[in-house]
Amino acid sequence: MTEQEQILHLREQLHKHNHNYYVLNMPTISDQEFDGMMRQLQELEALHPEMYDENSPTQRVGSDLGNEFATVRHSRPMLSLANTYNLQEVEDFYRHVREELDGAEFQICCELKFDGLSISLHYEDGKLKRAVTRGDGTQGDDVTQNVRTIKSIPLQLPKDAGFPREFEIRGEVLMPWQSFERLNMQRERDGEPLFANPRNAASGTLKSKNSMVVAQRGLDAYLYFLLGDELPSDSHWQNLQEARKWGFKVSDKMILAGSMEEIAGYIDHWDKERKNLPVATDGIVLKVNSIRQQKSLGMTSKTPRWAIAYKFQAEQAETILRQVVYQVGRTGAVTPVANMDPVQLAGTQVRRATLHNADVMAALDLHVGDHVLIEKGGEIIPKITAKACPSAPGSLPIRFVSKCPVCGSALVRYEGEAATYCPNETGCTPLILGKIEHFISRKAMNINSLGPETVDDYFARGLIRDAADLYSLREEQLISPTLADSKSVRKILDSINESRDVPFERVLFAMGIRFVGEIAAKSLARHFGSMDALAEASVEDMLRINGIGNVIAGSVRKFFDDERNKDFVRRLREHGLRMSASREQEQLLSNILAGKGIVISGVFRHHGREEYKSMIERHGGKNLGSISGKTSFVLAGDNMGPAKLEKARKLGVRIMGEDEFLAMLADTGGPDATGEA
Repeated sequence: MTEQEQILHLREQLHKHNHNYYVLNMPTISDQEFDGMMRQLQELEALHPEMYDENSPTQRVGSDLGNEFATVRHSRPMLSLANTYNLQEVEDFYRHVREELDGAEFQICCELKFDGLSISLHYEDGKLKRAVTRGDGTQGDDVTQNVRTIKSIPLQLPKDAGFPREFEIRGEVLMPWQSFERLNMQRERDGEPLFANPRNAASGTLKSKNSMVVAQRGLDAYLYFLLGDELPSDSHWQNLQEARKWGFKVSDKMILAGSMEEIAGYIDHWDKERKNLPVATDGIVLKVNSIRQQKSLGMTSKTPRWAIAYKFQAEQAETILRQVVYQVGRTGAVTPVANMDPVQLAGTQVRRATLHNADVMAALDLHVGDHVLIEKGGEIIPKITAKACPSAPGSLPIRFVSKCPVCGSALVRYEGEAATYCPNETGCTPLILGKIEHFISRKAMNINSLGPETVDDYFARGLIRDAADLYSLREEQLISPTLADSKSVRKILDSINESRDVPFERVLFAMGIRFVGEIAAKSLARHFGSMDALAEASVEDMLRINGIGNVIAGSVRKFFDDERNKDFVRRLREHGLRMSASREQEQLLSNILAGKGIVISGVFRHHGREEYKSMIERHGGKNLGSISGKTSFVLAGDNMGPAKLEKARKLGVRIMGEDEFLAMLADTGGPDATGEA
């Protein structure tokens, strides 16, 4: 067997084992054997780049290149369903179907309504070609890159499975309870806001611009609707059984009902049993089984007449509020949390509930000892929805704190913000840890061998008290039970050392000056050219820069007026970080784009969007956020959004492809078109 044939064989076997493990829950080999096959395939693919396949099992790990989602028009509209919480309305739906079909026999397919994000998967010749979100029902976002990381979605169907050449299958991308709880535990440790429910977590994850993040979060998918010109059967039920044979994860909880009594029994059963499922469900979907009858029943302007969704009522429980405690996140946001008498809710014992912020607390008018109603619905984090009865006379009202519960600093609330913050960035432990994590992040200093747990470990051991201390760390200090081998330690120290070469504008961003994001840091760095010049600049000096307003300018001035921050900058300088723009940054590579405003749209093959933005600026151009009459041209990748494309054509704005753009920059005769000297 040639190496090329080995690659094809390993891909086929690994696709099969992925299906056995993630869809059937019946692995036939050990994790060690699977990992060995995966390593072998990775090595062979590295030797044979001509064999690259975007649907290879090795591509499921995702990429840290930024994704931008192109808008794609659905070939068939993804309409939402009519909802009801009332069994009588389900009976009305059933009667209406019977009347419209003139007494013809029909069956209703009863399915669980999974609480996730609707997705449309397009396959050609058994290969996943495109994955699109519902969007507005007419068009959605192309999230193919992220969907490829979901292990229960087949990238390549078995060759002899008998599927049509082209078809679309729709379903729900969701986050299982186990993955959701693991993610929220990590976010709580990191002082980040918790996701309210698995649906929000799944949606936020699938729309992440970093597919590597998607790959790590354990998304799953259930498929529930097959569409195409060559369907196996007129029966919706049978089509899904065929799809299961092709390798798709289809729920085994569906039934075909021939009467309203069977439908009511199904609803009643799952209203009780849903708490035992590994994923969140919020109702039941009822569909006329025959495709021919579906077409006969037709649509309204918004919903199909042949389907309806019955939504479960959110579960509530009554308990007694004992106290409110306050958590300080790593951004400084202070979150009130209610401690209550334990009560059973949605299958778990609940003792705590989020109160979100000061406004929510004030609206509830809570007192110690109040009888309160708590609700989960689809949420794992319970919330107090109301008082069950008026507060007892003389009971103690609960007011939002005015001082930080960690460091005692007076809290502040910034204009336009719902949250209340601790401003003590240099003396409050959660904020100090948050600033260090911001400092090491990819878009800042990119010290990618460090993570939140390691930062916590170093801080707890007294090795660091701020980000500048990272540059004083020694190998013998870092050996610990959590990082026992010198190879890992060496990797961390190398990554810290390499960060000394990060450009000045990213050093400025990494310092974590409140309100100074990436764009503001870049504008300030390029205008003033050095940390010293910026430190001496007045608010009026900064206001002369386009995009810098009073809030940012005031925050920068306040930062440099603080002696602790001056010492922090001094130590960063002593450790060799860049405190001024390099000659290459100060000088343009060319003026070929001088005076041109350029919009970037689509998905690119050669470079990420941020790289292209940098190239445009370093060749004298200006990045624009939207197309107008002032736009010189659109740099367009694959799947450019149809709305942007239409607007560009209407205004007569030139569309330039990626290769043409790179060739134009290469013609300047300077450094290569990567934008690097």
